[in-house]
Amino acid sequence: MSDAAESPRVPPRRHSRLRLGTFRAFEAAAAWCGGRALYRRFALAPGRFVTREETVFVEDLPAALDGFTIAQLSDLHGGSFLARGDLAHVIASVSARDVDLVVFTGDFVTHAWHEALPLVEDLARAQGRFGAYAVFGNHDYKGRAESRIAEALGAVGVRFLRNECVRLDVRGATLALSGIEDLEEGRVVDVSAARATLRAGDVEVLLCHNPTGAPALARAGCALILSGHTHGTQIDAPWLRTLGPKHPGLRVELGSTTLIVSRGLGVVGVPLRWRSSPEVVVVTLRARPRGVSGGGSGA
Repeated sequence: MSDAAESPRVPPRRHSRLRLGTFRAFEAAAAWCGGRALYRRFALAPGRFVTREETVFVEDLPAALDGFTIAQLSDLHGGSFLARGDLAHVIASVSARDVDLVVFTGDFVTHAWHEALPLVEDLARAQGRFGAYAVFGNHDYKGRAESRIAEALGAVGVRFLRNECVRLDVRGATLALSGIEDLEEGRVVDVSAARATLRAGDVEVLLCHNPTGAPALARAGCALILSGHTHGTQIDAPWLRTLGPKHPGLRVELGSTTLIVSRGLGVVGVPLRWRSSPEVVVVTLRARPRGVSGGGSGA
């Protein structure tokens, strides 16, 4: 698939004052009633969150990248329902997997940049053999202070990719990890800049918080797009599932590119999930066997 001509940008969503006020009232009431402790116990304790296994088959994958593992954490939403220590069991589960790479696909906060600070201690322990990388989500731009989030997490080894690419040398093969600003709230979304250092034969993995732009980002050489944003609808019930951003599905095949959409780990509005468990996604890249079409399947 060649580079798409269409822009991946998405018009920013803007809600009425009534809707925002109602949202904040529900959030405040739930927090006052112990919503954070409730969510920690029933969503983030061992056995409550899910480790979702995905295998992505890649055409002509170098032998050195066969079996390469990526742990994806998304939509943490620090704030009323998630703060210091709440991710301890999640991070421990990631560390136990000894993955090659850890990536964060945005929305570290809910309302303000400082909500990321209580998460730093936990996230400092989330490292893969080849490091930890991140992109911003739409919530991270509140107050246009996203650089403060990058600074706080950068101090513990999490590097943000802002329309840029890092080339990882994996036993002589190259994994090109690209990341772009959020498609709704990023002031500049420059896909060309993010891909400027790509070379023929590179295996690209692209981090993009919002999955809506994935069809415009899919192309030959891009094996995988990792997104979040939708929470898997968070509350998967009639009408309620339509209140959040459109969810395209957990896995979508776009030619030779596979889109993986994480349900995320945090919540907004209420400390509740229904039929959409919080999750860590672990993706394994595999060389495509003869006769296997598409990107592969979930484990």
